Amino acid sequence: MPEQTKRVRIFTTPTCPWCDTAKRFCAENGVEYTEVDIMGDRHGFREMVLMTGQHGVPVIMVGEKAIVGWDAAEFRDMMGWNGKRR
Repeated sequence: MPEQTKRVRIFTTPTCPWCDTAKRFCAENGVEYTEVDIMGDRHGFREMVLMTGQHGVPVIMVGEKAIVGWDAAEFRDMMGWNGKRR
């Protein structure tokens, strides 16, 4: 498995099923990430809205780029996996 070089942050809420899917995908594929629970982190919520204009989750930051919602193919591309299955 290639070394992870990109910082990954996932903005979540405790009741979001797509957030759970994104976190599970990362765990199953050895992706280290920082979770920001926007329900308990007002600064994190504000940061997410300022970066993306979005109020919904998940918002997944890979480096400086954002995915709004969960899309495994887009996440793979942003990680530089170039369509390789993980």
